[in-house]
Amino acid sequence: MEYLDFELPIKELQEQFEKACLIGTESDVDVSNTCKQLEKKLNDTKKDIYKNLTPWQRVQLSRHPDRPYTMDYINAICGESFLELHGDRGFKDDKAMVGGLGKIGNQSYMFVGQQKGYNTKTRQFRNFGMANPEGYRKALRLMKSAEKFNVPVVCFVDTPGAFPGLEAEERGQGEAIARNILEMTRLKVPIIVIIIGEGASGGALGIGVGDKVLMLENTWYSVISPESCSSILWRSWEFKEQAAEALKLTAKDMKKLTLIDEIVKEPLGGAHSNREKTFTTVAGAIEKTYKELKMLSPTDLVKKRMEKYLEMGEFKS
Repeated sequence: MEYLDFELPIKELQEQFEKACLIGTESDVDVSNTCKQLEKKLNDTKKDIYKNLTPWQRVQLSRHPDRPYTMDYINAICGESFLELHGDRGFKDDKAMVGGLGKIGNQSYMFVGQQKGYNTKTRQFRNFGMANPEGYRKALRLMKSAEKFNVPVVCFVDTPGAFPGLEAEERGQGEAIARNILEMTRLKVPIIVIIIGEGASGGALGIGVGDKVLMLENTWYSVISPESCSSILWRSWEFKEQAAEALKLTAKDMKKLTLIDEIVKEPLGGAHSNREKTFTTVAGAIEKTYKELKMLSPTDLVKKRMEKYLEMGEFKS
């Protein structure tokens, strides 16, 4: 497992704990008390560190290389029931945006989300999770198909932003994202949005309009990344920590500002530290949320969704 800078005390204690346990198994020396003491110290250190994370540290956790991505969640939650669907029926199949039909229990869902890569080759293949216009058009095509067959939509958001290349702008990046936002506000089936990693700018908003928006505990959601904000305001990336603080981009901040509906707890150490538990928690959150939304008629769904977004940014004196 890789450790971030602020996790180095945990790494040292973990190594000491493993060495002590190894001595106990390979020799006749009784190190059970030492192991217990080290384990307790390790757990206490973890609780102390993860209880007091700064916004920038949460941004770092959201980008952890071992953190599960969209397809990890889909494969774990749906298993063999998932059928991936491809293409926007206009230009090509965008590998940064994935989607398809899958089941949780006996209920079918249309899953849509950005997919990042695990190494240099797959990161290039997935374009680092930055979708082109055809990716957003593919997502919209799948959502409209879900509406046609009365299937709820689940969107997994994890992107550093929409692809900013010249060719993307030539093919209508802004229009594609704006069209998705418009169409998602009036989709007549439940939409559940879950931020599982990075939620940056219009790239996230392109699949981010939902009846319920959930955020995993160590994720961020903002109009701009801390690095880009720092480079614009201070002409340097060195102030990214201050930018992260000022942007109010953590799950707790977003909940306080009523821009999201619920925070999904992660295992101690982040989603990557216990993937199975994370997958189970997310599946449970999807099922629980859908049970609440399925009671509403299509008309009420759209009405409540529109009201929810129209109320954002309102201040009463």
